[in-house]
Amino acid sequence: MNKRDIAGYLGIDRSTLYNWEKNKPNLYTTVMKGLAFDDMIEKAEQNLNQLKELQKNFGKIPPQYLKKSE
Repeated sequence: MNKRDIAGYLGIDRSTLYNWEKNKPNLYTTVMKGLAFDDMIEKAEQNLNQLKELQKNFGKIPPQYLKKSE
């Protein structure tokens, strides 16, 4: 996502986002980290869905092949 897309997503002008970056770096950093976190959550959910699909297609791993936690 570029800055224009981010500004649109947040419902602000692109210039507002640039002003935050320049004049309110803590706010800008917080917003950008929040967006990055949302992206990571989305990717994790996609990975989980892929793993569930693999499990469905190949069945469960037999218990003797699972590493036991100590």
